[in-house]
Amino acid sequence: MALTSFNSTTSPAVEVQQAKSPLDRVPEEDRALIIEFVLRSGSLKDLAKHYGVSYPTIRTRLDGVIERLRAAVENRPADPLAEALAELVQRGELTASGARRVLAAAEAKDNIEKGGS
Repeated sequence: MALTSFNSTTSPAVEVQQAKSPLDRVPEEDRALIIEFVLRSGSLKDLAKHYGVSYPTIRTRLDGVIERLRAAVENRPADPLAEALAELVQRGELTASGARRVLAAAEAKDNIEKGGS
């Protein structure tokens, strides 16, 4: 949201763009989960019960929120592979442990490629 400020030396209003908070750059659904998480004192068990999902599902969903928030803090795009895997886990098409294995394998591959192999 832009703030309008008036400068005494100029008559027109000057638009001043405020820097957005990283929380402003994540989807509303993520902000809602963060709020519920904090209000439940960080209890994933209570959070899972609130959303009517299993503990591994809410853990995976929270991992996705953390990744998107981290990307916003670091001003970079979220990892598309992690996003796709999180969606598969949420739909029940992949287990959380399977998603973690895929991400670990992709990271290992990236590390090998960066090492010059």
